[in-house]
Amino acid sequence: MFKHILLATDGSAASAHAAKLAVGMAQTHGARLTALYVVDPYPYLGIGESNPLGFQAYMSAAYEDAAQAHAKVAALCNETGAQIDLQARMVEDMTASAGIVETAKGEGADLIIVGSHGRTGLARLMVGSVAAKVLAEATVPVMVVR
Repeated sequence: MFKHILLATDGSAASAHAAKLAVGMAQTHGARLTALYVVDPYPYLGIGESNPLGFQAYMSAAYEDAAQAHAKVAALCNETGAQIDLQARMVEDMTASAGIVETAKGEGADLIIVGSHGRTGLARLMVGSVAAKVLAEATVPVMVVR
């Protein structure tokens, strides 16, 4: 049914749960799996101009986090024993939701899988929901995993 699954991962517990489901679905459908990590530099922009070394440290940590998140997905693929075509991608300079939606379009994904932290109330209003934004903007099916 699905030929190319895009998994949005940020290394969190919510995305780890989504990764397990994505790997299982890729195995079941014989689909290609793209693990996407989006580096959002916007939270750091205000400080970055006054302290460029701080911005470099922030980006360096983001690259390391991306590598760790991708390694977790690769380990899950290896655990299944199945031959899963896994591609690790990282996108910069976009919000998480825009990076996910744009990458899904560009890569030709026919399913997006995202984890949800399950925030409600004030926390959701303050932080926003990447999953909700992806649901609103995506042109392909989106599976939200709690």
